[in-house]
Amino acid sequence: MADVVQEVVAQVKDNFTENVSNTTGKVPSTPEGMAVAYGSLVIMALFPIFFGSYRSVKYHKDKLKSSNKSETMTSKDAAMFPIVASCALFGLYIVFQIFSKEYINLLLTGYFFFLGVLALTNLLSPLVSSLVPAAVPNIPYHIHFKQGQGDKSEDIINYHFSSYDVVALICCSLVGAWYLFKKHWIANNLFGIAFAINGVELLHLNNVVTGCILLSGLFFYDIFWVFGTDVMVTVAKSFEAPIKLVFPQDLLSHGFSASNFAMLGLGDIVVPGIFIALLLRFDNSLKRNTKTYFYATFVAYFLGLMATIFVMHVFKHAQPALLYLVPACLGTPLLLALIKGDIKALFKYEDNPSEETAETKDKPIAQSESKKAK
Repeated sequence: MADVVQEVVAQVKDNFTENVSNTTGKVPSTPEGMAVAYGSLVIMALFPIFFGSYRSVKYHKDKLKSSNKSETMTSKDAAMFPIVASCALFGLYIVFQIFSKEYINLLLTGYFFFLGVLALTNLLSPLVSSLVPAAVPNIPYHIHFKQGQGDKSEDIINYHFSSYDVVALICCSLVGAWYLFKKHWIANNLFGIAFAINGVELLHLNNVVTGCILLSGLFFYDIFWVFGTDVMVTVAKSFEAPIKLVFPQDLLSHGFSASNFAMLGLGDIVVPGIFIALLLRFDNSLKRNTKTYFYATFVAYFLGLMATIFVMHVFKHAQPALLYLVPACLGTPLLLALIKGDIKALFKYEDNPSEETAETKDKPIAQSESKKAK
């Protein structure tokens, strides 16, 4: 254990002063193949952010209608997240150094098989339901498992689904079996995109301040673990799970059996994505029939991703994507808010206003009504 720690500390000192080899360790077969690979990764990164953001708006509205506040990340959670993520990353690195990665990946494959099937089912269930012939009856089901009796009872499982959802589950299980036995990159990407869309949809930042704290912390986290050590690259290469999107750079020459992959971690999609989704909900709160902040930051994310790819190939070195994405995603809405005069509204906006905030909003209304009554 002490040897591993000393090795990482030594790596920090060396890597800040020396260049290392390219992350892939392979030279792309052709410029065309490289362009296809990175172009596909960019499209696959933009897709979950765009659709996940709009799904987050619907999810937020449904929660408000049901009087159930959606769970959001607090400022304290955002500040602690880079520390927790660093501990988890370094823990995985140590595990891969001590134990055989074949056995570890065997356990991870089974775990992500179930998660991937559920995530893909949640995503594709409406589509599959629309494709099922009308002759097939749509039978509703309800699984309700609770603890206790009477007023003291608590729901543990309260899930509604239909026979169409079962059909979607069976179809997604076939994709899961494909991933389980073949580990094909297409199956990996289907699961990865499903994880990313569900993440952007369901993980909510309550306000912009929390988003700034989270992105700023992960900005330094990404720089340290990519430039400072080989930990991030080692774990990414050893971790055989759909936590990254991959696309072969030699697809044009080797077809679907290609093996020289370019990759993009889901964290570089989901983390900026939940902030961009927050800006879409902020746009809706302004009731201007425009999505200025969402689309401007969405374009800024695209440019940041392109800058990451460009710098990576100029310097032939792995790049922490958040080094370019965070300034783009934070600077764009803040600058735009200053220009449009929305900076106060931007920082005051909350998905789920606290009780104190709600009271301060209600006081002026109550005072004005009392004056009218007098």
